Amino acid sequence: MPTTLMTMDRRKFLRTSALASVGGLTIRGWADPVLSNVLKSADNSDRILVIVQLFGGNDGLNTVIPVDQYGQLSSLRSNILIPENQTLDLPGTGGTTALHPRLTGLRNLWDNSKLGIVQSVGYPDPSLSHFRSTDIWESGSSGNQLLHTGWLGRYLDSIYPNYPDAYPNADVPYPISIRVDGAVGLALQHHGVSMGVSINNTEDALNLAGNIYQDPTAANCSGDKLAYIRDVQRQTDLYGDVIEAAASQPCTHSSLYPTGSAPGADLAQALKIVAGLICGGLGTRVYWVSASGFDTHSNQVSNGNVLNGAHADLLQGVSDSINAFQDDIQQLGFSDSVLGMTFSEFGRRISSNNSRGTDHGAAAPLFLFGDAVVPGMLGGNPVIAPGTDNQTNVPMAYDFRSVYSSVLQQWFCLTAAEAEQVLLGPHATLPIITQQVCSIGVEPVSGLSSELVLQVGPSPFTERTVITYSCAVAGNVKLQVMNAMGQLVAQPVNTTMVPGKYKLDLDMGNMPTGMYFCRLQNGALQQVQSMMKVR
Repeated sequence: MPTTLMTMDRRKFLRTSALASVGGLTIRGWADPVLSNVLKSADNSDRILVIVQLFGGNDGLNTVIPVDQYGQLSSLRSNILIPENQTLDLPGTGGTTALHPRLTGLRNLWDNSKLGIVQSVGYPDPSLSHFRSTDIWESGSSGNQLLHTGWLGRYLDSIYPNYPDAYPNADVPYPISIRVDGAVGLALQHHGVSMGVSINNTEDALNLAGNIYQDPTAANCSGDKLAYIRDVQRQTDLYGDVIEAAASQPCTHSSLYPTGSAPGADLAQALKIVAGLICGGLGTRVYWVSASGFDTHSNQVSNGNVLNGAHADLLQGVSDSINAFQDDIQQLGFSDSVLGMTFSEFGRRISSNNSRGTDHGAAAPLFLFGDAVVPGMLGGNPVIAPGTDNQTNVPMAYDFRSVYSSVLQQWFCLTAAEAEQVLLGPHATLPIITQQVCSIGVEPVSGLSSELVLQVGPSPFTERTVITYSCAVAGNVKLQVMNAMGQLVAQPVNTTMVPGKYKLDLDMGNMPTGMYFCRLQNGALQQVQSMMKVR
C-alpha cells in the first residue's frame, strides 16, 4: 500500500475510532524505563485550565442573587426565591448581590480573593435547546454558525500541530487534554480528532493490547490495517502508562472533598484526580470535568422549603468540590499554575413556573477560580424590569467568547491575532486575570458609571425612543437591541469611536410591542438598559 494512502487511512482511523481515547481508564501495568524522566521533566510552570461544565442550564438568579431587585424578583419567582435574610452576602458589592446559602465553599474563595464572577454571560440569539446551545458554547460559535471544531480543540491544534500523528513523543509524552469521567466532547475536538483522552479513574490498570502483539501481521492490506490498530492501541497504552505513573506519585490531598453520599461526591472525585495528576507532574494543559442535573423544570426547591431541593444540592456539590480542589492544589503547591472556570449551556427564565422550577433561559453568571483571577464581580446585576413576564430572559451583558478570548490571551499568552484565529473572529477581552504570566498587566475595571453611560428614553414608547450614551475612553463601541427572548433585533452601532457623548434616534415602529433591552459595550465595559414598547 502506498505510504500516502497509509497515512491518510491511519488519520481517518484515529478520527473515528474509540481507541484514540483512553476510555475507561484503559492503561497498562507496563513499565517504561523513561517514565520517571518524563515526569521529572514535565514543565509544571505551564498554565493549566480546568473546566467545570454544569449540564442542564443553571438557574443563575438563584445562584448569584440580585438582592437589590429582590422586590421585583419576589413577585416573579415567589415559589422558589431564597428568603433575603437567608442569602450569603458578598462583601464588596455594596449589599446588592448575594449567593445561594449552600454556596459556602465559593463564598470562602470569595473571602480569600480567589473567586471571580462574570455577570450575565451569554450570546446573541440564544438557542434554548440543550444540544445546540452546548455545541455553541463548546465550539465557540455564534448562534447562527455550525462548527465541527471546539474552541479548545482549535487552540490545542495550534500548539500541537498534526496531532495525533507522531504523538506521544519525547517532547510531549502526556495527553494534551484529559476529560475525567465522561466522553471527550466537541470543545476538545478538531475536525473529528479528539485532542485528548478520557479517563474514569487511575486505578483500572487494563491491558488494552492484550495478546494482539504476539502474532506478526500479514504482508498485505489487511495486515497493514491491523498494524495501524496495534499502533493506535500502543499509543493509547503509552498515555495510560504516563497517567498511571503520575497518579502513583505520593501526594497528600485536601480533606475537604465531599465523599460518599454527600452532594458533589462524583465531581469531587473527578477534581481530586485532576489535582493528583497535576501533583504527579503530568504536563497536560486542559482538564475537563462536569456535573449534571441542572435542568430544573420542576422541584427545583423542596415543597414548602426553598432552602432545600435538587438545585440546592447541586450548588452545594459544585461549591464544596471547587473549594476542596482549590484547597488541594494550594496545599500541593500548584495553585499559581491552575485557573478554573465553570459554565452551563444557558441560564433559566426570570419567572419561575408552576412546578417549583424554571424553564430554559439565556444569560447566567460564570465563575472563575484560582490565585490568578481578578477577585470580585465583573458587571452589574441583571436587569429585572417592570413588565417582565414568563417569556422574558436575563439579557446578555458579556459574550462568552470574550471570556474565552481573555483566557487565551491572559492565561495561555496568545496574542490578540492568535486568539482571533482560534475564536474565528475578534472579541473584546475582559479584566479577569491579574497574574502577569503573559507580560501584560491586567487591572480590574473601575468607575464603570463614569466611563460608560447609557440612557434610554422615553420608555415606555410607541414608535421611537432616544438612546443617549457616552464613552470616556476610545474603543470599539457596540450598541445592540435585543428582545425579551434575547434575540438580536438591531445593531445600530458597531464601530471604533472617540471619547464623547452620542445620541441615537431609534425607530422601533416595525417591531412588536413588548420588552426590549439595549446593550452598550466598549471593550470590557458594558451597560444594559430595558425599554418597553407599547401600542
